[in-house]
Amino acid sequence: MQLKDYSFGELNINGKLYTSDLLICSDKIKANWWRNEGHSLCREDLTWVLEQNPDLLIIGTGKSGFMTAPQDLEDKLKKELDVIMSKTETAVEIFNQQQNNDLKVAAALHLTC
Repeated sequence: MQLKDYSFGELNINGKLYTSDLLICSDKIKANWWRNEGHSLCREDLTWVLEQNPDLLIIGTGKSGFMTAPQDLEDKLKKELDVIMSKTETAVEIFNQQQNNDLKVAAALHLTC
């Protein structure tokens, strides 16, 4: 799966344009991802993607990086799997690069701010 042409609020995945936040794992996409507290990430927001048992979770924090995660959440996640948090543009690049590895890669992508 290749993520292409990310811009504020839009992401092309295999020729389909998505305009809402996404959870992705392997070839599965959960569109219209909403978080309990908007720009503050909590573990419950990641339930679906964590149930997929990924080896690596890439979290895209938005075009400007406004979505945040409490440090204790990030620390707990890192005890379970590899986690990378970055602005969404970089997260998309990392996701695409990791597709060539033998890892099960997941992403939680905030597409706007």
